[in-house]
Amino acid sequence: MHASQGRSAGLGLALASAFAFGGSGVAAKPLIEAGLDPLHVVWLRVAGAALLMLPVAWRHRALVRDRPVLLLGFGLLAVAGVQACYFAAISRIPVGVALLVEYLAPALVLGWVRFVQRRPVTRAAALGVVLAVGGLACVVEVWAGLGFDVVGLLLALGAACCQVGYFVLSDQGGGEASPGGAEPPHPVGVIAYGLLIGALVLTAIARPWDMDWSVLGGSTVMDGTAVPAWLLLVWIVLLATVIAYVTGVISVRMLSPAVAGVVACLEAVIATVLAWVLLGEHLAAPQLIGGALVLAGALIAQSATPRPPSGPVASGTGAPDAGRAGARSQDAVR
Repeated sequence: MHASQGRSAGLGLALASAFAFGGSGVAAKPLIEAGLDPLHVVWLRVAGAALLMLPVAWRHRALVRDRPVLLLGFGLLAVAGVQACYFAAISRIPVGVALLVEYLAPALVLGWVRFVQRRPVTRAAALGVVLAVGGLACVVEVWAGLGFDVVGLLLALGAACCQVGYFVLSDQGGGEASPGGAEPPHPVGVIAYGLLIGALVLTAIARPWDMDWSVLGGSTVMDGTAVPAWLLLVWIVLLATVIAYVTGVISVRMLSPAVAGVVACLEAVIATVLAWVLLGEHLAAPQLIGGALVLAGALIAQSATPRPPSGPVASGTGAPDAGRAGARSQDAVR
C-alpha cells in the first residue's frame, strides 16, 4: 500500500510539473508581444528563479568545488541555451510547434550515439527517429513549403541541440566520482547553480538595463483578454520554473523511467492545448497528427537509447540509475 501511495504521489507531482513547464511559453508570449525582447523575458525568468533558489545553492555549495564542469555546462546549455532559443522561437512561431520541434532532442541523441560514439542502436530506436522526423514534417507542413518562419524553426532546433548537449554531458560525466567517494550531486542543487550561472551569462547577453521596465507595470493581451504583465512574470518565475523544476525532479525519483518518460512527453501536449485555449493558436489536423508522431518517436527513442554503464551526473540517489537520465533531462531543460 505504501508503494502504491508513493507511485500515486509521484504521478501527481509529474503531472503538476508537466502542467507548470507546459505553461512557460504561453505566459511568456504575451510579454514578448507587449514589447519585451525574448532575451529580456528569459533573463527575468532565470534571474528571478535563481534568486528564489539561492538558499538551495548555499546548501549544496560543495558542488562548486566538486563538479564545476557539470554546473557550467548545465548553466550554459540546459538553462541559458535552451530557454533563450525557445523563447526567441515562440516570438516567431506558435508555442506548440516550437516545443514539438524541441522534442526532436531524443532522436538527435541517437545520432550522437550512432555516429559520434559509434555505438549500435536498436531497431526500436531507429523507428523512433523515423516517427519523430515524419511527425515534424507534418507539424511544419513541408508540403506547403514551410508555412512557418524558417528562423523560428531554426531557433527551436537550436533549443533541441542545446538539450542534446545536456544529454551528452550527463552521459559522459556519469562515471566521475566526487572527491572522497561522495555520492553523485543532488539534482536540485545542480538546478540551483545552473540557474545562477545561466542568470550571469544571460545578464551579459540580454543587457537587462536596456529593458523597457514599464511593460511590467502595464497589461498584456491573451487572446483578447487583458492580463497584468506582473502576473505573467510571477507565473513564469514561480510556477513555470521553480515549482516545475522541483516537482519534476522529485517525481522522477519516485517513478520508473518508462512512466517518467511518458509523463514528460505530456508537456508538449499540455503546452499545445494551453496555447490553443489561452492564446488562440489553433493547429490543423495534420499538425496534431504530426505532433503525436513526434511525441511517440521521442518516447521510443528516449527509452531505446543505449545507456553507458555509469549513471547520470545529476542523479540524487546513492546508486547510479542511468535509466532515469533521459526523463530527468526533460525536466532539467525546460
